[in-house]
Amino acid sequence: MSGGDVTVVVATRNRRDRLFETLPEHRARVILVDNASDDGGPDEIATAFPAVEVVRLGENIGAAARNEGVRRAVTPYVAFADDDSYWSPGSLERAAALMDAHPRLGLLSARVLIGPEGRLDPVSAAMAAAPLGTPEGAPGPSILGFLSCAVVVRREAFLAVGGFEPRLFVYGEEALLAMDLAAAGWWLCYDPELEVRHFPLPAGRDTGARRRIEARNRMLTALLRRPAGVVARTVAGAVRESPAAGWDVARALPWAVRHRRPLPPAVERDLTLLRS
Repeated sequence: MSGGDVTVVVATRNRRDRLFETLPEHRARVILVDNASDDGGPDEIATAFPAVEVVRLGENIGAAARNEGVRRAVTPYVAFADDDSYWSPGSLERAAALMDAHPRLGLLSARVLIGPEGRLDPVSAAMAAAPLGTPEGAPGPSILGFLSCAVVVRREAFLAVGGFEPRLFVYGEEALLAMDLAAAGWWLCYDPELEVRHFPLPAGRDTGARRRIEARNRMLTALLRRPAGVVARTVAGAVRESPAAGWDVARALPWAVRHRRPLPPAVERDLTLLRS
């Protein structure tokens, strides 16, 4: 174990076998938050890896399980990993040093290499080419999105904005958190010298269900933070992709209206630039 200023939070559900592969690769204290697995994994992990703090949730709350891990962490910085990913040696130490040196830095995103061959994730390539520039004094280019398995966050910043929104559950939950951190004045930066290895399983899950959830979350995120014109375009596109997602959003509309909080103009301008 190293990376003393960083805790790694892993959210999981029914992925015992992958955890036995990835947990030995972590180089910092790990908090494993289990989303009500029924495969016996939490007990086996607790026995096999006594240094890992295993948190057993009574229900599957999706990405918001990470919030519980951050609350339990006692370090100033928290790295997220999935049950099929881990941070390469030296990356967490570098991330902590950058956070120490830049008090306005709320989130650092790493370069992601996929599979045994180390193929660059297209999201990482897009971050490297993002048109937002680098704020004066920042350690890397600005971003307004990220992959949850490849970021280090400043714990106080994450908790202050509320972490991951439970209503979004999974798939696209990162967008709202990125907006809220930026709206609160925190820098979000990409550093290609930080590295995460990711070993996703071949596709085999219900892609129709995933499309529905992703479309719902795009609409809800727009309703919560974006101007009316963006909301209208987002809803139109998402409903074409998944009509059922439109019904999901209609049921959640009263909640979204109550929690609507438009972004500061500067953040909205950056989002518009990214999508132009």
